[in-house]
Amino acid sequence: MLDLADQPVIDKARWIGGCTRLPLAVDAARLAAEVASLPASLWGTRGGRIGVHTPAEAIFLRGHAPAEGELPIDDRPPLAQLPYAREIITTLIPAPAQRCLLARLPGGAIIAPHIDQAPYFAKTIRIHVPVETHERAWMIAAGRRYRMAAGEVWALNNSAPHAVENGDPGRARTHLICDFLPAPPLLALLACGERDP
Repeated sequence: MLDLADQPVIDKARWIGGCTRLPLAVDAARLAAEVASLPASLWGTRGGRIGVHTPAEAIFLRGHAPAEGELPIDDRPPLAQLPYAREIITTLIPAPAQRCLLARLPGGAIIAPHIDQAPYFAKTIRIHVPVETHERAWMIAAGRRYRMAAGEVWALNNSAPHAVENGDPGRARTHLICDFLPAPPLLALLACGERDP
């Protein structure tokens, strides 16, 4: 089963609650333009994700979908086309990056409530950076609803029940989603973030 044997389990209810908005910002227009410049041929698949994630398209930037097995967590070719996304992953977030992907949920679609179960997920901190979003896109986590705006950086407690609703049938919702090891600088950001706003 997917695991990071040398890493401790994180008390995400303590550190994150449902979701925490970090005291960081990204250049939303730059990130959106960079992602929009990707070849259309990279989209159109689930990127190996299964189950509740099947409504969403995905492009893995680091590593592979857990359903694909214990494969190396290395940079994937699409990341080379996204220098600003690479900067966010390697510099803005002060922790070692693990799996990273772009996930696009079509208009009107949902990701049903679920908990990320493998030990790997209990030992990493999941960060969401909205790329393409709108006022009717919601993250639901630990019984609360969150609207994550472009330019913001959020931590999600994916060890609690969570879901996504895209309530606008005409607009997609795309996020950069990355898992990080719980390095002290990232935990410090969580400690001073806006928890459950």
